[in-house]
Amino acid sequence: MELLINGKTVSADVESEMPLLWVLRDVLNMTGTKFGCGIAACGACTVTVDGLAVRSCVVPASSVVGKKIRTIEALGTPEKIHPLQAAWIAEQVPQCGYCQSGMLMAAAALLEKNPKPTDADIDAAMTNICRCGTYQRVRAAIKRAAGIKV
Repeated sequence: MELLINGKTVSADVESEMPLLWVLRDVLNMTGTKFGCGIAACGACTVTVDGLAVRSCVVPASSVVGKKIRTIEALGTPEKIHPLQAAWIAEQVPQCGYCQSGMLMAAAALLEKNPKPTDADIDAAMTNICRCGTYQRVRAAIKRAAGIKV
């Protein structure tokens, strides 16, 4: 099947029901997206599909053919990091870092849809689980990236 990932069409010879997460990680060697729970509860595997945050561990690859998939690999570059990544650093969000790619992708989807989110908007959109408990820092980083006074 052909998938549009990070602006490029890629071919993957996989079963149609294979979860997108495993296509990304195991077939395409795009390991920025993480496996956490496998049941769409934690959010470590979050990517965007047509601008919406989705949990790739439960999304069959065949269901995203023809849609725009964006992974953490396309959020920024070492030379030009995304405003969210800069805010994550400034607010010292990461601790262990495992959940961060999914958190960043969920936050990017939020800001693309709602560039000036309220605390309630952030809380509703950010359902990812962080075992380190950096939720207040995540909220502050999203506000910083949105240009909202923290």
